[in-house]
Amino acid sequence: VGNRFDFKGVDAAFDFSEKEVKIKAEAEFQVQQMLDMLQGKIVKRGIDITALKPAEEIEITGSKATLTCQVVQGIDGDTARKIVKHVKDLKMKVQVAIQGEKLRVTGNKRDDLQRVIAELRQEDFGVPLQYENFRD
Repeated sequence: VGNRFDFKGVDAAFDFSEKEVKIKAEAEFQVQQMLDMLQGKIVKRGIDITALKPAEEIEITGSKATLTCQVVQGIDGDTARKIVKHVKDLKMKVQVAIQGEKLRVTGNKRDDLQRVIAELRQEDFGVPLQYENFRD
């Protein structure tokens, strides 16, 4: 943050923990600018922007403004069930298993698996999806 000219001499910081990021600054507009910076860095690293869920409002206490952003990791149970139902509705020869916060899709043909990935990319489930190929 200190590298930007508009943040020189300003008490602003990012506090990272495992499941959230707290953005602290002196004014509300600075918090918004810091959120834009954070989102830009996330995009540069190839992470989906929906992996960061900012709070509805910026908390202002005295001379400090704070915004808490939740970091989404894994797939919750309801979303996993929606994805499983969607894949089963495709009527393809693949099996879907929920493994904790992940889904595992198995099938004999690589083309079927690639078609499942293409179908899931077209749908919006409200969470960022990442795909790993175990067959190489």
